[in-house]
Amino acid sequence: LSASINRKFGHEEVGKVSIAVQGLGHIGMELVKLLRERGAKLYVTDLDPVLVQRAVTEYGCEAIKPDAIYDVAADVFAPCAMEGAIGMEELDRLKAKVICGTANNQLASHAVGDELHRRGVLWAPDYAVNAGGVMNVSLEIDGYNRERAMRLIRSIYHNLGRIFDQSERDGVSPQRAADRIAETRIEAIGKLKMPLGRAAPRMSRLRGE
Repeated sequence: LSASINRKFGHEEVGKVSIAVQGLGHIGMELVKLLRERGAKLYVTDLDPVLVQRAVTEYGCEAIKPDAIYDVAADVFAPCAMEGAIGMEELDRLKAKVICGTANNQLASHAVGDELHRRGVLWAPDYAVNAGGVMNVSLEIDGYNRERAMRLIRSIYHNLGRIFDQSERDGVSPQRAADRIAETRIEAIGKLKMPLGRAAPRMSRLRGE
């Protein structure tokens, strides 16, 4: 989130922005807790009214009806619930300038990502953001180490920065930029493996076999 805010607003002070959080499951509620600790103004929604009331009571959030969350005039929209939460219809209602959340497959299609980019709305690819979840599992398995945890967090920040840089450089959405970076990495790995597979035939020809 800090990387996205910094890229769009030129600062990393979460306490200076308002955020609409969609979904208050385990991860969504933890996000609410962390954001409130940093002073962010939060609007929250969930299909479970008990979770919404908890966020209001414990963290001082403002409750919003599920379908109305798209209409909130917040700086950031954080989808932390269902897949495909943002389609063309929802896009037309969003007021946020940044979309950064933990839900998987947040955009209904690449066309939505392209349109967000055209409108100047910065979307942080969910698979880059959610890398933290995989890293957290790794930390739990290997044993918590603060230095390693901070290094992993910085890597997410760095990776998002690379995606945003390529998006700006190529004039494409962050979604397409992330795909290009992934394709480049896969191609590079393939090239590293290819010489090993071809070494034997080349050596055979040199020996005249």
